[in-house]
Amino acid sequence: MGALNTFPLSYKVEGKRIVIIGGGDEALNKARLVTKTTAEVVIISRQIEADFTGFDVQALERAFEPSDLDGAALVFVAEESADADLAKHEARSRNIPLNVVDVPPECDFYTPSIVERAPLTIAISSEGKAPVLARLVRARIEAMLPPGFGKIASLAGGLRERVENLIHDGAGRRRFYEALVTSPRIETAASQSAAAGLHEAEALLEQHVAQGAGQGVVWLIGAGPGSEDLLTLRAQRLLQEADVIVHDQLVPAVVVDMGRRDAERIDVGKAKGHHSFSQAQINTLIVRLASEGKRVARLKSGDPMVFGRAGEELDALRKAGIDYRIVPGVSAALAAAADTATPVTLRNVSSGFVMATAHGANDQDLDHWAALAKAGLTLALYMGKSVAAEVAKRLVDHGADPLTPIGIVVNAGRANVSTHVGTLRSLSERAVQFADGPAIIFVGPAIASGDWADGARLAAQGFKVA
Repeated sequence: MGALNTFPLSYKVEGKRIVIIGGGDEALNKARLVTKTTAEVVIISRQIEADFTGFDVQALERAFEPSDLDGAALVFVAEESADADLAKHEARSRNIPLNVVDVPPECDFYTPSIVERAPLTIAISSEGKAPVLARLVRARIEAMLPPGFGKIASLAGGLRERVENLIHDGAGRRRFYEALVTSPRIETAASQSAAAGLHEAEALLEQHVAQGAGQGVVWLIGAGPGSEDLLTLRAQRLLQEADVIVHDQLVPAVVVDMGRRDAERIDVGKAKGHHSFSQAQINTLIVRLASEGKRVARLKSGDPMVFGRAGEELDALRKAGIDYRIVPGVSAALAAAADTATPVTLRNVSSGFVMATAHGANDQDLDHWAALAKAGLTLALYMGKSVAAEVAKRLVDHGADPLTPIGIVVNAGRANVSTHVGTLRSLSERAVQFADGPAIIFVGPAIASGDWADGARLAAQGFKVA
């Protein structure tokens, strides 16, 4: 590991001023950064071109004067001019730390990429050599920390003395603080008001002292259609915090592996025709794990509230008094629409979008779907590969136009996605060979507007909604 040429530290600017020489976009970028502090920020330039409206700064459109650095903690030079040269000379003569934008050899310090959750701050610096890399690292850290994390940090600081008095061993205090910063209830309360957050934090402390352990929680997390870069930032963060990851068979290993390295992983393996765990066993499992004080990530393919049987798991958690939180994910139908650039709602064509499961559909369902297709709405049918031809035939029998466009997306949102476009008639005649993987079957006139292999041919047929 190489030695650092800079030493990272936090520099006190309270009660002082930060002076920025320059009136352009570079000066604005620095102002955007330093106005997050309590320092007085002063902009000085003979010509101020950038719009500093909305920032708490004093903008002086005039020549630089040496007295402008009185009481200055830091100086930024963001233009090339005689005034800039004078400001650099004056800052160095007064030993005021100086940053000359985009000129690393002239800098006493570098401005890092900052993750700000006041009072918590995280700075990422590459010593000016790789600012793009620093921003990418910052983005990953941002994904791990909720926006209100700073309020929780303030709560932790305010409770520090009480925690030390009530919890005497270090391991116990660590468990309490872990419970504090990961509790969705406290996060929600702190976002509402400081008083509400403090009330919930004190209740957690009393419970922790009484029970001697933190309370468990279950996060029902949507894993999306399979690509790890389609996870939400919240899902990524909670996977990193989970003690146990309970995941379905359709969730790829690359997504499961985004969890903490030391987290326990349990594959509950529910797939069609093979259930290694029954739903009742899954309910019992997540309740037991949370009752042991563990943070449980219940990882479901797509969105947990769309054909994920989340209702049964939520019912079990409520009856057991277990804290829970739901994290939405990209449902397979939405990923399939994106893969094929298909507008599932389209002005003057489709005024609505319906998601349904084709497996086990009865005559009443089919009659309803046929009416929706005739009206122009787009259907997205899940779990229908084995019954696709039969469902298509019965839709036609129930009044749907046999020329209604259909589109099939297998492995939506993944690198091995495959697509097929046709009509209800071609699907009913078993003309489709499905690839391996979960499929979404779209039905409706809007399908002809997507980027399918022969979508132009479908559009040329001039399908119209009756």
